[in-house]
Amino acid sequence: MTAPILILGTGLAGYNLAREIRKLDKSVPLALVSRDDAPFYSKPMLSNALAGGKSAAALVMKTAERMAEELDARILPRRQVMAIDTAARQVSLDGGEVLPYRDLVLALGADPIRLPLDGDAAAEVLSVNDLDDFARFSARLDGARRVAILGGGLIGCEFANDLLARGIAPTVFDPSPWPLGRLLPAEAGAFFQAGLEAAGVVFRMGTSATGVDRQGAAYRLRLSDGGVAEADLVLSAVGLRPRIALAEAAGLKVGRGVVTDRQLMSSAQGVFAIGDCAEVAGLSLPFVMPIMQQVRALARTLTGTPTAVSYPAMPVLVKTPALPTVVAPPPAGVAGEWACVAPGCRCATPDRVKPRGEVRIGILMFSTS
Repeated sequence: MTAPILILGTGLAGYNLAREIRKLDKSVPLALVSRDDAPFYSKPMLSNALAGGKSAAALVMKTAERMAEELDARILPRRQVMAIDTAARQVSLDGGEVLPYRDLVLALGADPIRLPLDGDAAAEVLSVNDLDDFARFSARLDGARRVAILGGGLIGCEFANDLLARGIAPTVFDPSPWPLGRLLPAEAGAFFQAGLEAAGVVFRMGTSATGVDRQGAAYRLRLSDGGVAEADLVLSAVGLRPRIALAEAAGLKVGRGVVTDRQLMSSAQGVFAIGDCAEVAGLSLPFVMPIMQQVRALARTLTGTPTAVSYPAMPVLVKTPALPTVVAPPPAGVAGEWACVAPGCRCATPDRVKPRGEVRIGILMFSTS
């Protein structure tokens, strides 16, 4: 029996790679291993599902069984990968099963970064990184009126906006001086903050949580400025860390993610990495558009046409209906400066936020030095 192309992970990267392979080759053996039930769903929808009244079950588009049928692939849900042997070209799973592979693709994703919080309730701080997490989070929202969100980045702001649909005015804590600090300059960040504040989100910028304690059925947050805050639920959204432990144990080169070249190949022959776990030619890009570019290129490579990934302009949509925003941040480490070039632009003035129904357009450009 011919060894399959083996994909570890059934998220956006893993399933879309399998789909792209099937467009090009109907017969190559495919197998996918998943840590969860391997449903097909849109992970980006997790941070705006509340406004649509969606439960975790309603977000599932197709079951693992349906995906296995459509892809003509073997899918192994709820399995743990124990080790990768790149010399023998095989993967060991829990229970002692060993899977050979022709080519191996790591689409392992990333884990939420856990803040070094103290307090007797630090372990009860929630995060949402997959469908199971969302099910736990949404179940805990029943009866909640005060939700503290740790992190004012893209995911924190999206969840803050989404909670408004449940009648909850969340409070966002972040040590940065403005939200979306890694994506927007100060002028646009202040304008964005004012828009969400007008809708009901509370921001405590320049402030982070240092501890979380139980206070009856609620929580008491200890803050970096010496103050305290109370909440019925605490959600951490401070970012993700690529899952690299498995690759590192297998001897693959790792940095922030699993290091690959432009053809998505790792330091081991026949082992590739895509998605949130990958560091492609020095870039870690945990967004939908770069992932789709990766899977299309890799599908061609794995079906006989070696193809390097290339990235077009890839704007990122911030799903905040209170102030719809699209960003195209410069690469990390590039020297340069932001400049607001829209005529008469006063983005940093909160009173410039327009009422619902009106449109304001601002243009900010990043020029390299």
